Order: sequence, then C-alpha cells, then structure tokens
Amino acid sequence: MASMRDIKRRKESISSTGQITKAMKLVSTVKLQRARGRAEETKPYFDYMYRAVTSMLAKSEKITHPYLTPGDSGKIGIILISSNRGLAGGYNSNIVKLVTQSGIPKEDIVIYAVGRKGKDSLVRQGYEVAEDYSEVMNEPMYQDAVTIGKRVLDDYARGGIREIYLGYTVFKNTVTHIPTLTKLLPVAREDFQVEEEASDSLTLMNYEPEAEEALDVIIPKYINSLIYGALVEALASENGARMQAMDSATSNAEDMISDLELKFNRARQGSITQELTEIVAGASAIE
Repeated sequence: MASMRDIKRRKESISSTGQITKAMKLVSTVKLQRARGRAEETKPYFDYMYRAVTSMLAKSEKITHPYLTPGDSGKIGIILISSNRGLAGGYNSNIVKLVTQSGIPKEDIVIYAVGRKGKDSLVRQGYEVAEDYSEVMNEPMYQDAVTIGKRVLDDYARGGIREIYLGYTVFKNTVTHIPTLTKLLPVAREDFQVEEEASDSLTLMNYEPEAEEALDVIIPKYINSLIYGALVEALASENGARMQAMDSATSNAEDMISDLELKFNRARQGSITQELTEIVAGASAIE
C-alpha cells in the first residue's frame, strides 16, 4: 500500500488537474454559446442558398459547364475542417477517419487542411496536403471561406483535381456532433433531393445572361456558402466536444479524489492502530 505522503501528493496533483479541467469546461461552455448562436443565425441563409441552387439545377437541362462535369484526370480534393487544439475527446480523430476510412486510395487524395490537428495526423499517415488554412479556425469569417473556395475552384479548373469534398462536423445539439463528408464538385442534379410534388411540374429555368455565365457566378457563391457554413458548425461542434471532454475529465478527477481519500483514511487508521499496538506492547514489556 502507498504511504500517506504519496497518497496526499497524488491527491493534490489530481485536485489541481481537476481545477484546470473545470476551468476549461467553463471556457468551452461560453465559447459554445457564442458559436452556437452564430451557427443558428447563419443557417437560414445557407439553407436558402442550398434550396435555390437545388431548384435551379432541377429546372435546368442540357447545360455544359465544368462545374457540372466530372474531370477525366486529377486527384480528389478534400477540404478537411478539424481544430487547432486537442482535449476535445474524439472530435479530431473522427474527422480524420472520414478520410482514412473513405475507401479512396491515399495516393488519389489531396488535402486542403483547416485545423492543425487533422493536418498533422494525416501528414503522419502519408497524405498530401496542398494548403494549410489552420489560422482560419481561430475566428472563421466569410472571407476565409471565399479564399479557400477560390483556391479549390482554381485547382479544379486547371484539372489538378477532378472532385472536391468537404469534411466537417455537423452541429446537431450540445451533445451530438456528426462527422460528415459532402461532395461539392462536380455539382450534379442527382446530388440534390427534389420534392416529388415539385418535380412533377417543373418549368425549365431561363437564364439571363447565358446559363454558363450565370453558373460562373452562382456556383462559386454556393461553394463558398457551404464552406463557411461548415466552418461555423465545426467551431460549435469543437467547443461542444471539448466541453463534454472536460466535464468527463472533471468527474473522473472527483472520483479519483474520493477513492484516494478512502485509501488515505485507511492508511491513517492503519498507522494509528499500529502505534497503539506498539504502545500497548511497550507498556506490557515494562510491567
């Protein structure tokens, strides 16, 4: 059995760690409230953008455009959104699994990393990283999404990549965060779910100017909107995951302290019993 000094030292160490995790939980809670509010405020815009593009493509026929046609060559680009810091449970590892367990050969993937944890993990596993936008996760802005979207669209237009996917964590609620891999390009009608009632009476879309020119403007805005929405939801998910992780760590610390207090009391009682036994034995020897 460990000595009382060792138990006391370990108890103090765990207590100190518990105070840190408790403070981190409170900080994450505050950040989560702000990030969740931001996600809820911006979600209606991105939902409407999605519905608008869905309706347009569903009502369009015989349009030839690079954004609607799969490339013949090139790699598969994945915009992967993780976090810059750890201590968030399985948040980052779940995001990385979207890539490693996607079934796509490693040599066919190029990563556009947003977040150091995901980037570092994939680099260690031999994945190619084309660009690192990790600083974006400190405070995501729409302009950051535009920058990422422009780089990805330029690579797609040059033929360097044939498909583009977006990997991020959907924020459903405080305790539920869903890792998701979404296809961005090429945009195809089959990728959208159009309601049957609407599909029965579709009127073909008239474009002004030409459809190709309109899509040159609309699709990049659509892509940028999805990227920004993913950044906002990922930030809320990260803070939610960290809050849960720190809450669990604090509870574990409290359980360990309770266990150590029990061991300390047993060791103390054993020490007292031994001293009394020695005193009684010494008194008996004198007599």
